Amino acid sequence: MRSSIVLYLLFIQAIAWGQPKLIRTVEGQFTQFTADVLGNLYTINTENQLKKTGPAGDSVGVFNDVRRYGRLTSIDVSNPLKVILFYKDFRTVVVLDRFLNPVNTIDLRKQNIFQVKAVCTSYDNNIWVFDEQESKLKKIAEDGRVLMETTDLRQALDDVPVPVALFDQDGSVYAYDPLRGMYVFDYYGTFKGKQPLMQWKDVQVIGKTVVGRTDGKFVTHESGSLDIKESILPPSLRDAERIRLMRQGMYVLEKDGVRLYALQ
Repeated sequence: MRSSIVLYLLFIQAIAWGQPKLIRTVEGQFTQFTADVLGNLYTINTENQLKKTGPAGDSVGVFNDVRRYGRLTSIDVSNPLKVILFYKDFRTVVVLDRFLNPVNTIDLRKQNIFQVKAVCTSYDNNIWVFDEQESKLKKIAEDGRVLMETTDLRQALDDVPVPVALFDQDGSVYAYDPLRGMYVFDYYGTFKGKQPLMQWKDVQVIGKTVVGRTDGKFVTHESGSLDIKESILPPSLRDAERIRLMRQGMYVLEKDGVRLYALQ
């Protein structure tokens, strides 16, 4: 994963020198997108249709019932065989298979979880959620049962996070609060530390490196380090609606579609 960060920095330089290599473009007007490790692209268009496009540009699946539970908050494709849709307003998680067919629906309210802004897939294919009302990180099964939870973090922390994104990476769970920073837990829910990474956009965790962008810069932070590395983004990327780094390249959401650029 470290090599991906190095390639990304080289890519930024190539863009600045006018040498980016465009692999492909998926045209359309999209409000959201994400990509998985197999090179599949997931887009939400202005008609609220979720579409999965394969690495060769072929259509793999379509899900038209996106707005059934209100506005879609996030899409998690950490496991390409299990797509997780999260609807914050209805505290509802919808599980789809790899062809975007509905598999299950989880109403978090039935587990007395009423305030949550972020969910993600866990390493063992369950689901992490952060219960703001109880200030607990919880792992739930696909049937909604709570499998594990931390103690009330208000008893251990002076400043409790209100995360807008969760990441399960390399033995740790990361909870990102743009006003307070990145909080790190182990798989048993033990708090391991806090990283002062405020107001970052397009936050990802790759291995033990947090990446994102802020103030026209691409930024990275290695776990255990005190340093934040910065690289000036070229003008062509500063206005991008969203950027996502994957092994197969860098995806950039623009007004007319999603572009995939090579990292080398």
